[in-house]
Amino acid sequence: MTAVQNGEVKGLSVTGDRIEAEMKDGSIVTTTKHTRDSLAETFEYYGVTPEQLTNVNLIVNDQSALNNLFTIIISIGPVILLIWIFSRGFRQMQGGGGGNNIFGFGRSRAKNLNDANRPTVTFDDVAGVEESKQELAEVVQFLREPEKFVQVGARIPKGVLMVGPPGTGKTLLARAVAGEAGVPFFHISGSEFVEMFVGVGASRVRDLFDKAKQSAPSIVFVDEIDAVGRQRGAGLGGGHDEREQTLNQILVEMDGFDNETNVIVMAATNRADILDPALLRPGRFDRKVFVDLPDLKGREMILRVHSRGKPVSSEVSYKDIARLTAGFSGADLENLMNEAAIFAARRNKRTIGLLEFQDAFDRVVMGPERKSRVMSEEDKETVAYHEAGHAVVSFNLIHTDPVQKITIVPRGRAGGYVMPLPEDRFVHSREYFLDQITMALGGRAAEETFFNRVTTGASSDLQQATRLARAMVMDYGMSEVLGLPTYGSGNTNPFLGREMSYFGGGRDYSEEAAKAIDDEVKRILEESYERSLEIVRSNYDRMVQLASELMKVETLDREEFERLMNSPMLTNGNGSNGRVDSAKPDALQPTNGQLDKESLADSHPADSPLDLDLPA
Repeated sequence: MTAVQNGEVKGLSVTGDRIEAEMKDGSIVTTTKHTRDSLAETFEYYGVTPEQLTNVNLIVNDQSALNNLFTIIISIGPVILLIWIFSRGFRQMQGGGGGNNIFGFGRSRAKNLNDANRPTVTFDDVAGVEESKQELAEVVQFLREPEKFVQVGARIPKGVLMVGPPGTGKTLLARAVAGEAGVPFFHISGSEFVEMFVGVGASRVRDLFDKAKQSAPSIVFVDEIDAVGRQRGAGLGGGHDEREQTLNQILVEMDGFDNETNVIVMAATNRADILDPALLRPGRFDRKVFVDLPDLKGREMILRVHSRGKPVSSEVSYKDIARLTAGFSGADLENLMNEAAIFAARRNKRTIGLLEFQDAFDRVVMGPERKSRVMSEEDKETVAYHEAGHAVVSFNLIHTDPVQKITIVPRGRAGGYVMPLPEDRFVHSREYFLDQITMALGGRAAEETFFNRVTTGASSDLQQATRLARAMVMDYGMSEVLGLPTYGSGNTNPFLGREMSYFGGGRDYSEEAAKAIDDEVKRILEESYERSLEIVRSNYDRMVQLASELMKVETLDREEFERLMNSPMLTNGNGSNGRVDSAKPDALQPTNGQLDKESLADSHPADSPLDLDLPA
């Protein structure tokens, strides 16, 4: 300012608070003024008069629009952001944002299948459960033709509970009902009702049934209802408040004071034993549909359904595959068909042949083939005689299934296995169990007879035999010593878990009875083992012949095995017809087996069984 008063300034340029002075000697001087003072107040403060500014070129530049906009955003931006967040939240709350927003977690998450997204599955796509299909088809028929039932005084069941093992097609049946029914279909999982906040589940139940009533007549399907329908007041903690309130709301909605809802509730579970009795009573779940494992004819029909659209070779017999897959569920059969298709694609084939089905069956039952693992000749010989023992003992027993396949090629955790051809049985005799135990111990008997030693390969066989013997004594009353009573199955509590039930939770017998059970189980196992030893020793030459063939070709099918067992005996030239003295301390080492393929690993831990011969 002193330079302005002295006339040394040629021009001034003012931009906001910044003042730039151009001196007469050409230099540039920059300074700033106070933000609160205007330019006139600044000149007046420093004593610069208007006359002194007469010869100064004064230029005042306005601030840029960008600076003004930035100032506005900084000032009111946070307020606008808060207003937007709250308005969006309240709009979702009012507009039915469902259960996916923080304000609507009390709303039902059930999905309504309308005509646009209704499943294309129908009852024609479900096979092997004809009785269950008929039960559910009546529900669909009532919704389509209610007057047919009303005129004879019948009413449709308010609830249909589908019970069965995993993989038998309960959810598939529900999808078929959704595809067949011409009414709104709501589906939800039982676990979606349960949250950490008490009352949320009950709120979702109310919202679900409100939606269903608005669309009545309609169907509500709750999958895995045991997640929310467990018995009230059970468990170590005395119950679960949130789950129990949710269950109470379900009970009221299904059959409460206002029961004219015209809403049918379908549910599925594989744990019907833990459901609350109030949920199972007539008036809520009037009809229970048992979806069991399919029989021979059912498995054949399921295979035909899953083969639609797949190029299956004409050499494949669905009846033979169905006979081989006893105990398979619908999901297992679908997986078998898919694995066979994968094998065909891997081998660059245009059709799915019988070999692909056989390999797929082995993979599903026993696991993938372990071609990369190599074993010593001693271990291979041990496994060959072990599996030969199972096969020969089974061949000489009456109440066993015919041998379908013998192999020493490792799959999964099994080093080798004997695959029986099971039959569909609904009742089992005492003789059947005893022969199964004897067959399970055949591998151990062969090891002791031919090598005078035992290995860890029989661990799964011993577990199988012990389980069957204990079931005979404790569950089926097949013990002459203990008689008809059953033991240990009367007071089991599924809410304590299997382990806690075993240690006192489900024990309803005395110490004397426990000792008698152990003695009887041991007696059954020892007598069955003696039978196995007798069969193995009396078929010594057959054992040597079969084990030698296994070491050469590694796998024998039923035809080859039976031809070998029925062929004339070949003498081994030792003058004793192949008999062995079980008291001889030195192990006998058969030397007619050759190693010509990579097969098993050279070591097996105690918890890794060599074979899994019998179905669990």
